[in-house]
Parts: sequence; C-alpha cells; structure tokens
Amino acid sequence: MHIPDGYLSPSTCAVGYAVAIPTWAIASKRVSKVVKTRNVPMLAVFSALSFLVMMFNVPIPDGTTAHAVGGAVIAICLGPWAAVIAVSVALLFQALLFGDGGVLSYGVNVVNMAIILPFVGYGIYRLIAGRTPLTSGRRVVAAAIGGYVGINAAALAAAVEFGIQPDLFKSADGTPLYSPYHLSQTIPAMAIPHLTIAGLVEAVMSAAIVAYLQRADVSRLVPSHPGIPLTEADRAPRPARTLAPARVALGFVVLMVVLSPLGLLAPGGAFGEDNPNDLNLNKLGLHAVPAGLDKYNGFWSHTLLGGYGFSSGDHADLGYILSALIGIVVVGVAILLIGLVMRAVLGRRDADREREQEPQRLG
Repeated sequence: MHIPDGYLSPSTCAVGYAVAIPTWAIASKRVSKVVKTRNVPMLAVFSALSFLVMMFNVPIPDGTTAHAVGGAVIAICLGPWAAVIAVSVALLFQALLFGDGGVLSYGVNVVNMAIILPFVGYGIYRLIAGRTPLTSGRRVVAAAIGGYVGINAAALAAAVEFGIQPDLFKSADGTPLYSPYHLSQTIPAMAIPHLTIAGLVEAVMSAAIVAYLQRADVSRLVPSHPGIPLTEADRAPRPARTLAPARVALGFVVLMVVLSPLGLLAPGGAFGEDNPNDLNLNKLGLHAVPAGLDKYNGFWSHTLLGGYGFSSGDHADLGYILSALIGIVVVGVAILLIGLVMRAVLGRRDADREREQEPQRLG
C-alpha cells in the first residue's frame, strides 16, 4: 500500500499534502489529553509497532504481498488523532531511511494509512461497541471489525489514486504518464489481498491488543473513551495476574524484530510498488516506461538501507533486522520528542491561562 514516487502525478501528490498538513495541525492540538498522561510512551511503542508490522509482507495467492498497518488499534487505544501522528511518523522514516513509499507521495500515503484507516476503523469500532463497558467482549469484536474495514478502506483509496492516473494524466497519444494501471486493474489488485489476508491480520491484531488491555490494565483505554464505564458495575476489575503492558509491549517488539526477516520469505512484491524497470510493458500495452514514472521514481535517493537491506544485496536477514532496530529506535525517539515538545507547549499555555484568570478570581 506504500505508493512509491512516480506512480502519482505531482498534482495528485500535492493534493495529498494539502489534506495531510492541516490534519497534522489539528492532530497536534487534539492529542493534548494523551501527551498530558503516561500514555506518551505507549504512543511511541504503538508507532514503533506500526513500523514493524508494515515490514511483515504476507504472501498472497496471486503472487503479490500485503501487510497490516495497526492504525485502527492505535485509534481505539489512544484516539484517532494520536493515530494520525503515530502512523505518520512511522511512514516518514520508512520513506526517508528505507525507501518504503515515496517522499513526493508521502502525503498521499499519510492520507490512506494515517488518516482514512484510523478514522474509518475507529468509526466502525464506535458504531459497533456503542456504550458498552470497556471490559465488554463486544469491544473486542468491534476492534476486529474496525481494523478489517479500516485497512480495506485505505486499500480502496490507494486503488482509486492509482487507477485514475492513466485517464487524468497522459500524453497526446494517450500513453499514461504515471501509473499505467486503470481502475479495472487496481481495484481488484488491492481488494483481493486486503479482503482476504491483510484485513484479517489487521483484525486479529486489533482484537488481540484490545482484549489484552481489557485484562491487564483497562485504565489504558480510559483517555480515548471518556464517559464509558469500566464494567457493568462501573468499577475497575480486579487486577488479573498478567504481565504489565509495558513488559509485554517490549517483549513483543523484540520478538517482532527477531522475526522481521520472515518478511523476506514472501515471494513477489506488493502491487504498485514495482521498480519501473520491472514493469511488464507488453502486458500493459506499453512500448516504454511512462515518462513521468521514469522521471520521478528515483526522486529520493538518500536512503540509509534501501529496501530494508544493504545496497550490495548481501546478508539480507541481517539487513532486515538492522533496519527494524534502527526504525523502532528512530520512530520511538521521534514520538517521545514530539510528546515532550507538545507537553511543554501545552503546559506553558495552561500556565498563561491561569495567570490570566488569577486577577478575575482575586477581584
């Protein structure tokens, strides 16, 4: 689902940034309830988890691959605005450091995976869960369905963005300038892997995390569920004999890093992420690589470990693990710094507000 540079026209990429930038601005204000609490480290862990999950390519019967994102469960646990920030940061460093997704198309990738996915998933979750207590099993089912619908909504958006390019941007003789795939090709190509495989992975992951938090520390869900009772009796449940969420999260991240080379086992690649030289021009009815695709595909050439590996292609497993380690550290630190900056700004605003209100109280 990571759209590389060159497959979308510059104007399409500009629209993506036009949507993403104001969304980031709103998100930075709306997550104040999160950055004021102990949930900032949790946000960092979720962002790192999203980065790692997107490295796991799941093989699809048609020869392509797909992956989960984790945007829906972040929205459920910390709110959709926090999910926007968490997934956006993960996508940013994937593009800059590893060449997974383009820099020009980064705004569009954010719209799909960091905005559409979390908000659709969260909306479906809220609709199904209703006002049931935080410990209700119905919320686990709602999380699963929300994750499934959310990632499929994002995949459909990507399919449409790919598919409209040949009709909107073409040369005088009708040759596509950017993506050579039409809607009749892109929608099935994106829908099949996400409806069958990636959606199920997203659903299971979302449900599992919510179920675990319900049992281990349901208070973690409170900030994103204001006014929702904990239990039927509106009392906190007795602490279950489970490992602390922080330890489980750390253990899970370590496990994901160790297992990350499994993503190399998936044959083929994701639809729409081919290098221009790998396109089957005859099958697409083309005589040459589309001019715009050829021009912009290598726009960003400063990756640290392009394709999550060494440029020589040697030691693929080591390169993948190293990419995972670098990614989670960079993403986690970036989120923590963002949280600290936002906490400082919000704290200053609160202090200024109190000073302004003090004369009124004295009067």
